[in-house]
Amino acid sequence: MVGIAQLVERLVVVQEVAGSSPVTHPKLLAPGCGAEYKQVAGSSPVTHPNTPIPSTKGFGMFMDADAFEALVTDELDALPDDMIDGLDNVIFVIEDRPEDGSLDLLGVYDGISLPERSAYGFGEMPDRIVLFRESLLAICDDEAELRDEVHITLVHEIAHYYGIDDERLHELGWA
Repeated sequence: MVGIAQLVERLVVVQEVAGSSPVTHPKLLAPGCGAEYKQVAGSSPVTHPNTPIPSTKGFGMFMDADAFEALVTDELDALPDDMIDGLDNVIFVIEDRPEDGSLDLLGVYDGISLPERSAYGFGEMPDRIVLFRESLLAICDDEAELRDEVHITLVHEIAHYYGIDDERLHELGWA
């Protein structure tokens, strides 16, 4: 089994080779699990899943659930094989919002990280990497920005699978 330090280095090297560099997004807040951002003051909860949401810039964007899923699939396919090949019993899920209805999280890893899998065995439910569609749409003004945010969120949550915590992700610029 590859050690955590080697996985961290591989994560960074693979991303650099793939042509993307770690980004510390100005809208993201430090600590907390998942990529968090400041919600627009006074924004109200969205009741319909396809309703545009105000972004931190005041615009946000619209994309229906099918188009968003296709974009996420494209971004997953674009991730380096070295990053994806090590995933075992993990599913990717798209939900509109977190359970609390807020727009605070862009994504979350829900499962047992690789270093903690000693008791992990047959019949375990798959780990989940969840992307929150409305949260991501709320902070993006166009598709290019959305692709960047989805990419960053996927790398961040996949890193949690490998046991990389938020503190280390902040050091690497992926938080």
